[in-house]
Amino acid sequence: MKSNRLLLTLAWLLVAWVGKAQYTEDILGTTYQRQTICMPDDYEGKTVSTLVRKAEPQTGRRAILYIHGYNDYFFQAQLGDSVVAHGYNFYALDLRKYGRSLLPNQDAFYCRSLDEYFADIDTAIALIQKEGSREIILMGHSTGGLISSYYLKHHPQAPVVGLALNSPFLDWNFGWFMESVAIPTVSFLGKFFPDWIIQGTSGDASYAKSLLQTFKGEWTFDTSLKMPLGHPKKAGWIRAIHSAQQDIQDECAIQCPILLLSSTRSYPETNEWHDEYMSSDIVLSVDDIQKFGKQLGPNVTAREIEGGIHDLILSPKPARDHTYQILFGWLDSIK
Repeated sequence: MKSNRLLLTLAWLLVAWVGKAQYTEDILGTTYQRQTICMPDDYEGKTVSTLVRKAEPQTGRRAILYIHGYNDYFFQAQLGDSVVAHGYNFYALDLRKYGRSLLPNQDAFYCRSLDEYFADIDTAIALIQKEGSREIILMGHSTGGLISSYYLKHHPQAPVVGLALNSPFLDWNFGWFMESVAIPTVSFLGKFFPDWIIQGTSGDASYAKSLLQTFKGEWTFDTSLKMPLGHPKKAGWIRAIHSAQQDIQDECAIQCPILLLSSTRSYPETNEWHDEYMSSDIVLSVDDIQKFGKQLGPNVTAREIEGGIHDLILSPKPARDHTYQILFGWLDSIK
């Protein structure tokens, strides 16, 4: 608890320092603004995070703070537009070494512990409160769902009144040997050899093809920030994910209401295109999402989206509309 109070104190100090900074127009256009927040240096040097907001927030509203997944950044403007239309303030956080926050000195998406993101989230929450939203709902997708859950387990006093999880990365999507032997071994070695490259770039871009308008999907995004073939993964990152997953699977009791969302089915990704990619989660196991998600706390609302893909708000329209319907119905229920 002392370390949590220290982090919150540091967050407020950072807010006091960056509070005079001006928001600038975001890459999503004039209705979105962003603010770059200088964070303390880490083992790679200079570090920043970036807070994005939709329009000018209205004082007294609850705010949603969205946290993206791995190999990702906030580009889902339809989400922000919908949230504001339903009477909430909307913010999104590009974590350090992701998206708008990626610096030339950094290895994209890399961390050695998910604790590194605590300062980013603390500072974002403090800024959002300073701008008039006292109560916050965290919304996390995939690795962002893991980070959000892990954060709330270790910050039970945070002013967060709800947690919405969009296909959270609560467990690896591998077979028994990989999950029981290989991953724990790499995780252990990652303590001593954090920069050891375990996996190179992917040989296939099926998930990106299911999203991009130029292939099978409906969306456009910067492929230098969300890379179709992925990015090399290091042992230190494997250790960070594995440690956090083990931690939240061990007696997690998040007290705020939780919305747990996943597709109804997973489908194995191969080097060939399959139409099932447009209606299935090809990244994670929906069984694992539902199993471990229901154990996060005493007040979990679990729903499955027929025809949903890994990022449910980027699914084809029927599944996307269903996702929004459930999300806003749940938000109304926790007021």
